Amino acid sequence: MLGQNAQLVTPPGFAGQVGTYGSDTAPYVQLIAEDFSTLSGADVADIVHFLCVLHGRHPGVIDHAATKTVDDAAREWLIQATDGFAAERSFLTKLTVAAGPISGVSLDDQSNAAVLGQRKALEMLAQSDRSGCAIGAAIALVSDWHHIRNILEQIALRVGVEARSSILPSAEKTSDLNSLLAETPALERALNFGAEQLLNQHRGLWQLLEARRNMRLSR
Repeated sequence: MLGQNAQLVTPPGFAGQVGTYGSDTAPYVQLIAEDFSTLSGADVADIVHFLCVLHGRHPGVIDHAATKTVDDAAREWLIQATDGFAAERSFLTKLTVAAGPISGVSLDDQSNAAVLGQRKALEMLAQSDRSGCAIGAAIALVSDWHHIRNILEQIALRVGVEARSSILPSAEKTSDLNSLLAETPALERALNFGAEQLLNQHRGLWQLLEARRNMRLSR
C-alpha cells in the first residue's frame, strides 16, 4: 500500500501533527525547497499531475466534509474553504495542462492506479459518519495545502501560469477552528484521526513522486 512506510504515531495536538507529519517535512519537499531548479520538466509534470489526480476532482475532501458537518462554528470556515479550494482546483488544472503529460518510469508503472487508490481512501474518509473525522481531514488539507502552495507557485513561474493569491482560510484560522471543535476527548480523537489519515496520504504521495524521480535519474 502506498505510504505504508509512513505510518503515523500521533503527537499531542493538531499543530503537532501538521508540524511533524505535514508535507513540509517530507524529504522530497525539503529537497525541492533547497533547490527547485534541480527538478526536471518530467518531475514538475509528475507533481501537478498526481496532485490533480488526488485533489483535482469535485466533490473533494472539503466538499464532502461540508455535508457531514453541522457545527455552527465550522460553517463560515467551510464556506471559505470550499470556495478557496475550488479556486485551487482550477489553478492545479491549469498547471497540469501547462506542464504537459507524464511518462511512465517502468514497463509496469502502477503510479496512477496507486494515487487513484489514495483518492478513493480520502473520499471514504471525508464521508465518514464518525463525528469530527471528515472535518478533521478538511482542516488538515487546508493547513497542509499552504505548504504545497509554495511549490505550486514555483511551478507556475516555470510553466508560465499566473498564480493568483490563495483565498483559503489562513493556517491560524484553521488551527483555531480545530481547537474550537475539539470540545470532548472523543471529538478530539476523531479530528486527529481525520487529520492523521489525510497527512499520511500526502506523505505517501511525496514518497511516490520522489521514487519516480529517482528511477528517472538512475537510467
